[in-house]
Amino acid sequence: MSADTAGPGALDGPRVARAPARPRFGLFEAYGVEIELMIVDAATLDVKAACDALLEGVAGEPASDVELGDVTWSNELTLHVLELKTTRPAPSLAGLARSFHASLTHAEPTLSRLGARLMPGAMHPWMDPHAETRLWPHENNEVYRTFDRIFGCAGHGWANLQSTHLNLPFADDEEFGRLHAAIRLVLPLIPALAASSPFQDGAAGPALDGRLLAYRENSVRVPSMSGLVVPEPAFTRAQYEREILGRLYADLAPLDPEGVLRDEWANARGAIARFGRGTIEVRVIDAQECPTADLAVVGAVVSLVRALTEGRLAQRDVAADPSTEALARVLDRAIYHGERAVTDDRSLLTALGVRKEAVALGELWARLLDAFPPDDPDREWTAHLQTILDRGPLARRMLAAAGADPGRPDLRRVADGLCRCVVENASFSSAGV
Repeated sequence: MSADTAGPGALDGPRVARAPARPRFGLFEAYGVEIELMIVDAATLDVKAACDALLEGVAGEPASDVELGDVTWSNELTLHVLELKTTRPAPSLAGLARSFHASLTHAEPTLSRLGARLMPGAMHPWMDPHAETRLWPHENNEVYRTFDRIFGCAGHGWANLQSTHLNLPFADDEEFGRLHAAIRLVLPLIPALAASSPFQDGAAGPALDGRLLAYRENSVRVPSMSGLVVPEPAFTRAQYEREILGRLYADLAPLDPEGVLRDEWANARGAIARFGRGTIEVRVIDAQECPTADLAVVGAVVSLVRALTEGRLAQRDVAADPSTEALARVLDRAIYHGERAVTDDRSLLTALGVRKEAVALGELWARLLDAFPPDDPDREWTAHLQTILDRGPLARRMLAAAGADPGRPDLRRVADGLCRCVVENASFSSAGV
């Protein structure tokens, strides 16, 4: 996580980014996408603490943000993670997969000189975060030091997790309320498409989405920081600031008397309101194997959130939506079982226009996306989305490629395959590893 992942704005680069004033957009008038990637040693594929060196090599001077046209690169909490984000709000998702992939070509000369590669995916399969974590030591490091002092960032839930963030705008309280209500319903379903973290500590973990399993426990010292990951039903700015942010700031105050973390980005729910930029940021999407895959998941999420926000999916009374606790139970099943998780929550299924008594989440996504196809005018990522629907999320394919009871050679083979996917902007196939 960066201290503020707001996209800076300028047209050409590379050069050190400067943040402009941000215009306000209404519902689905613009999109912000952020993708995190690991930097690893080219020979061993161990994590490599080289983000500052990579950014400086590309920018030509020390930098924490570097503009490369439509995509900007930034640092993150740890030195082995690079974030790519839209430089300015994009009017549509069309072309973003190509833009993200094209920006990566600027990394090759510096990566080669550093003896490094980029690895996609949501968790490094064998990183030891207690031994290998190196926090970003430059700009905003007071924020990172404060997080580390309070929570201890040398663990999987802080140091070994990469995600894709989706920012959706709102213009006023009415739009915020509708958008937040829709995102609450979609959020628990996302791991069924996006889970990509089945390995930790050199072995298969207990869940397909190990990143979220670790993420939801990383701030247990201050439970109000992440809550149940699914955000509570707050539908105005005043209510949100009073019931969610106000409680969080009060709970942090004894541990952070200087107020270093007293900001919206300290909220660690799976979707957070960013009133300063007029967006809701969805954070539960595991990073995928390439930009095309990332945008496939983003496109599916946008399609379902939009159908709910605009009332096209089903007639519903928001007051009858499932409780936060009920939605958290759906999320828990999705974290462990991905597309094979089954929900029988009638209030959720009714809100989604589904009449069945119970349905697997993979089938649920297929039904909903068939009814409300994502907008992919250039057919950039529709085929990859179909791969996910047919063969399961990336985690399922990674497990199949590694085989039963995988050892380090098996995990290296999978990791090398992932590294090739991000270079080629190609889907990961268990058969091709």
